[in-house]
Amino acid sequence: AFQVIGILVLVAFYGCYFVKMFRQKQKGIQTNQMSKGKSGKAKRIETTLAIATIVAPAVEVISIATGASALPHLGRIGGAVAAVCGVTVFFLSVLTMRDSWRAGVSEQERTELVTGGIYQISRNPAFLGFDLVYIGILLMFFNPVLLAASVFAIGMLHLQIVKVEEPFLASAFGAPYREYQRQVNRYLGRRNRLNCVLQTVRKGLEHESRYDADQQKENACNRIGSLPALRCCEGHRISCG
Repeated sequence: AFQVIGILVLVAFYGCYFVKMFRQKQKGIQTNQMSKGKSGKAKRIETTLAIATIVAPAVEVISIATGASALPHLGRIGGAVAAVCGVTVFFLSVLTMRDSWRAGVSEQERTELVTGGIYQISRNPAFLGFDLVYIGILLMFFNPVLLAASVFAIGMLHLQIVKVEEPFLASAFGAPYREYQRQVNRYLGRRNRLNCVLQTVRKGLEHESRYDADQQKENACNRIGSLPALRCCEGHRISCG
């Protein structure tokens, strides 16, 4: 059963990837921009990423063919769920990006900044989809070689985001992208809601702290037993006398 799931996941995932590339090519759009027109760190990262994304699926196919896994059945079920989620997330990201979708960045082309759809809860849902598929296949057919290939690919995808994609997008779109960064997490979730919760908790704690401090001052003044002393304490003086 897991072999069938693994095969279907890879066919659906890479089928979506290559069908999208083919359809964009028909429109005269060069989807694959990996290492093209770049130099230095960006070229090294994208070249290594291209290698990683060839090695990982090759090892995945071999692992699926063997059908073995060092993990228990429950772990393999978790892997199947993760892989299916990865395909879904990737499909939604490609669908939402429309003709702005690229593999790698292009300094010669200018696409629109997409922030709707699934991009409202993830700045990099396509990368998240890749990661979930890698993790899912790994859990279904766990072995040391597949682990190394998956970690290598996931690590290079992260470097691509942090060292290449984010600096490029900040340069290309400026303030709108920086605001988008402040609102949406790199992989999953919206920051403004979390910040709102944290600010509410912090304000509550500050209010409670101020209330406790005022109560202590009032109690100290009450022990002295004079109205002028109470007024002094309300004025935040050191001495109540």
